[in-house]
Amino acid sequence: MDTAEISKAEPVSVSLTQDADKSLDDELQQLLQTLPKEEGWSGSSFYLYQGFWCSARLKAVVSFQTHFPASDSNVIVASLPKCGTTWLKTLTFSTLYRNQLARDENPLRTSTPHRLVRQLEYDVYVNNPCPNLENMCVYKPWLFATHVPYASLPTSIKDSNCKIVCICRIETPWIRSFLFGFSSASFETKTKSCFPEMKLLTSSVMESHEDLKEDISCEVKQLAMFLGVPFTEDEEKQGVVEEIATICSFENLKELEVNKKGLFIPGIPNESYFRKGKVGDWRNYFFTPSMVERLEKLIHQKLDASGLAFELSSKTSKA
Repeated sequence: MDTAEISKAEPVSVSLTQDADKSLDDELQQLLQTLPKEEGWSGSSFYLYQGFWCSARLKAVVSFQTHFPASDSNVIVASLPKCGTTWLKTLTFSTLYRNQLARDENPLRTSTPHRLVRQLEYDVYVNNPCPNLENMCVYKPWLFATHVPYASLPTSIKDSNCKIVCICRIETPWIRSFLFGFSSASFETKTKSCFPEMKLLTSSVMESHEDLKEDISCEVKQLAMFLGVPFTEDEEKQGVVEEIATICSFENLKELEVNKKGLFIPGIPNESYFRKGKVGDWRNYFFTPSMVERLEKLIHQKLDASGLAFELSSKTSKA
């Protein structure tokens, strides 16, 4: 498909009737009266909904939960904000669709990753409870992204065999990136819980931001295997894995004109998704050794049953 056609692909309105939409609004207003409420950094309200703090986009979250028609072939990129979401979107897009793309015409060169891999609750369902998903994901199988915790994903996703690609990040650099990225973008949010409940599925794969930085080619091959599109021997000999790693590298994405200006998701400039992309840069900011120690203990407590382990102290000593 032509790159220009992808860039112009927008939702086709398949609106609910006015009465049905009003009914949803009325139900949400009643729901909001029952939820714990806090004020965000910029004065907007946040509500504790199903165990996580949700902004005024709660209507989009409920619409996503209610109407998303998951199928076994779907792929969902799941993450906390500022954990490497943009990078994982590009890697998953380029790997999953590589046989549908010309090798020298990857749409990432002219379209922001967030236009190519649409965010379900911050984009797809914001203006329409029943959007035309075919127009939002022009390649097949469908590939979308979400920040919604597993427990609050639509039943259609949890009951299907669709693939969920997760990315995690050591919590201290995540906090730093979170504060930098969203404050600079004037994004209204409030960090109430750094460690949501984590549940790994048989149909999910967990990527680590730090592992991706350390050996991206190996991680890309594992990702392709999980997605059901393993690299052939010929592809590996032709350097396809390395090409994807290069196209999707932080350095390349940051220098693309499409990622330097404008915005796709309202309130968040495209450039705010690309800061430094360095492992360990968090040590140059306001974290003291005692703060790191406290965070490390909390990480072990929360992730003890997940099989994941992050060591901050040893990494700090190398600084």
